[in-house]
Amino acid sequence: MYLRLMGLNKRYNNITAVDDLYLEINKGELLSILGPSGCGKTTTLRMVGGFIPADSGKVILEGQDMTLIPPNLRPTATVFQSYALFPHMNVIQNVCYGLKFKNLKKREMISRGEQMLEMVGLRHCRNKPVNQLSGGEQQRVALARAMVMNPKVLLLDEPLSNLDAKLRQKMRKEIRDIQKELGITALYVTHDQEEALSISDRIAVMNNGKIEQVGTPRNVYNSPANRFVAEFIGRINFLPGKGQQVLAVRPEQINLSKASGSIAGTIVQKQFAGAYTTYFIEVGNCIVEVDVPSMKDQDWGPGDVVYLSY
Repeated sequence: MYLRLMGLNKRYNNITAVDDLYLEINKGELLSILGPSGCGKTTTLRMVGGFIPADSGKVILEGQDMTLIPPNLRPTATVFQSYALFPHMNVIQNVCYGLKFKNLKKREMISRGEQMLEMVGLRHCRNKPVNQLSGGEQQRVALARAMVMNPKVLLLDEPLSNLDAKLRQKMRKEIRDIQKELGITALYVTHDQEEALSISDRIAVMNNGKIEQVGTPRNVYNSPANRFVAEFIGRINFLPGKGQQVLAVRPEQINLSKASGSIAGTIVQKQFAGAYTTYFIEVGNCIVEVDVPSMKDQDWGPGDVVYLSY
């Protein structure tokens, strides 16, 4: 295994931020740590980068114990949520800054910096002051600055959270394309489930300092390990089953009909969302959400009785 986090623990006074965390990442893999605010995901990332010391546990990279190595000597590079660019430097100076400590000639530094700017589509901005760039462009510069160091592990701490929805979608595709092209190992922290599902080889779902489930995006979505994972990833209905059983059904897994079905319900609200329409249906004491592709929507409305089948 390329990167191994072995029993990491971190406490702040009486609060446990990370609780006996074990995680393994394959070489060339992009693994996302997904969880709500305060679950310990950023603390975990910073322990991997060496910015926060672990109270106990180990960070093993390619068989080497990195736990006590300072961050500037670790073969990792971090893309921060705030970008952390130097405002008094232009684009190429920001990208090449870390190479100053690699004992490279200036010509080689500039060449490598320009290669990375070419990869992120910003070579034409090489001499621009960074404060003249848009948020998306600044994020690309931060990504180029991290990758120019040729790290063994790229750490990304909620890198897209400051961008608008459309730009986030574009940037996560670009990050994924570059990561795959370079074959770089990446640890990606996010609270955005859609982001994690779309960008990751595997997802580690985290809650209260612990890993709840690790698996492919399809696996954690279709086969959640417990109720927390089921609720946190995507939308889901919890319906009473036989005895103590609870049925967990995704909105898109339910069919609606006016003619027949296993369960009758009454529409109380509907919401048009572009590609699909969500119906909120009262079934007994429950409100069940059902997603119907807009092209198949029959335009039923509140008060209509419909039948549900799974």
